[in-house]
Amino acid sequence: MNISQQRDVARPRARSTERSVARRAELITIGRKLFADTSYDALSMDDIARQAHVAKGLIYYYFQSKRGYYLAIIQDSVADLVTYAASGIELEPVDRVHRTIDSYLRYAEHNQAAYRTIVSGGVGFDTEVHAIRDGVREAIVATIAEGAYGRTDIAPLARMGLLAWVCSVEGAALDWIDRPELSRDQMRELLVKMLGGAMRAVEEMDPAYPTPEPARRGG
Repeated sequence: MNISQQRDVARPRARSTERSVARRAELITIGRKLFADTSYDALSMDDIARQAHVAKGLIYYYFQSKRGYYLAIIQDSVADLVTYAASGIELEPVDRVHRTIDSYLRYAEHNQAAYRTIVSGGVGFDTEVHAIRDGVREAIVATIAEGAYGRTDIAPLARMGLLAWVCSVEGAALDWIDRPELSRDQMRELLVKMLGGAMRAVEEMDPAYPTPEPARRGG
């Protein structure tokens, strides 16, 4: 087979791969809408296929199972959250913190079923969902550390202080989406002030991690 013939074989394969990737992404987009406010157990594969207007076999082809499909949806939506939270390097640290927290709350508000699954760890002890949750936690800790201390490789005490704050945010956000008595702006400002308190506690125990000036002032 000469070079020209090899190219002719490669092109259809490349186009087929591109179509496959695009189709998979389309199914994930559809799934994100379906599961935004509906729990995993509330939708059967027949329900999903009917509402997505696709053959059930197509979902099995790309994701092997309902659980595989759901995990792919969660990973995709979480990737958006983490990417957005880690962006905005050009912003002042205090503005970046506000945007990170606001984006987190927006995600919880608009993807309630998925958020509950991620934070609670799924049904029973689901190691893959736990891994997704842990990845989100570490990404948020790294984003806050970068903005507050100018680096992500922080000491265990500082990391634990920020991680404890992230875990408290998870619990507060869960309660907030169930009982939205506060506006998102109020929630964001409350969580920002709580972060300031965590940072002041870290500085008190380890002066190598001084509290950024806005947090030192309490907001």
